[in-house]
Amino acid sequence: MLTLQAQFQKLNDLTQKKLLTKCFLGKMIWLVLFVTLINSPLANAERIKELASIQGVRQNQLIGYGIVVGLDGTGDQSPVTVQGITNMLTQMGINTPAGANLQAKNVAGVVVTASLPSFAQPGQTLDITVSSVGAAKSLRGGTLLMTPLKGADGQVYAMAQGNLLVGGAGAAAAGASTTVNHLSAGRISAGATVERSVNMVIGEGNIIALELKDSDFSTAASVVAEVNKKFGDGTASAKNSRVINVRAPVDYDQRVAFLGELESVRVKTKPQAAKVVLNGRTGSIVMNQAVTLKPCAISHGNLSVVVTATNEVSQPGVLSGGETVGVTNAQVSIESKPGLVVSLPNSALLSDVVNALNSIGATPQDLLAILQAIKVSGSLNAELEII
Repeated sequence: MLTLQAQFQKLNDLTQKKLLTKCFLGKMIWLVLFVTLINSPLANAERIKELASIQGVRQNQLIGYGIVVGLDGTGDQSPVTVQGITNMLTQMGINTPAGANLQAKNVAGVVVTASLPSFAQPGQTLDITVSSVGAAKSLRGGTLLMTPLKGADGQVYAMAQGNLLVGGAGAAAAGASTTVNHLSAGRISAGATVERSVNMVIGEGNIIALELKDSDFSTAASVVAEVNKKFGDGTASAKNSRVINVRAPVDYDQRVAFLGELESVRVKTKPQAAKVVLNGRTGSIVMNQAVTLKPCAISHGNLSVVVTATNEVSQPGVLSGGETVGVTNAQVSIESKPGLVVSLPNSALLSDVVNALNSIGATPQDLLAILQAIKVSGSLNAELEII
């Protein structure tokens, strides 16, 4: 039998071992997390799939003119629509009398658009967008009749037909009407069938070209470095700031597998160029994180001109035979608020720039002029683009 002191000593030893084990396991967990973070892709690393596209792999736009029928009296009776109905009936062997007045209230002329994906084959289906070209009030409940969709070369690449789905609603009564969303355009899911494929060639021989979505020398150099690191030196070479030539296998199966791995290569992108985009029509301002501001002072003041008019009635006496005359008393006042001079310090954060500009109480329209003035003074370290 162990003494009481020996039992306490044994219990103490076991407790210390458990604590050491937990401490060791905790350190191991933190070590694993640290190694995982080190080996994981960086936050600013993007796949080549997001940065570039393969030359020759592209979509093609399709367009066609069609007729939508089955409307609830919300169609249009434009001459173009009536002519389209007449031509359709003639093709079906129905001759309309000359000068006949077709009451086409349930018919509307529409334009059908779609995008033909790369490598699309005959028999595949496409989503289409149907938009009214006349005075149709609504396309809800309509059915698009068979419409050929042509490419830029005038060839028919797809045929469209189906029931429209319009994401809106409308109602009218006693001369009053209300609408929710847009009623003159809709979509048909899988509403077109591909009839002809587009022959696409990926590269010439064993060379394919990557086209960066944004022309940038640093990004092109980073892509070349990462591709050569993945597949070996000499695999990629930059032609300019946008086009990168990559050596790929000639065999189609191997080339497809190679392109799949190539698109998954992650590239650590460089900081973007500082840019400020101004929209003069809406007053919106968008800046990226790289925008910085040098110390400058801005004077912000308002000069308002107020014109008020009060209409008064001059009522001469009845005995004098005078007529009632309306008199307008106009008052013009000019209010000049005191100018406010605000010093904007050197800033390296976008949030600081925004807070500094908001501190002077400027509206979005005022900020347009202020930012242009700051750019002219040389205090704005960013490219200014007005759209």
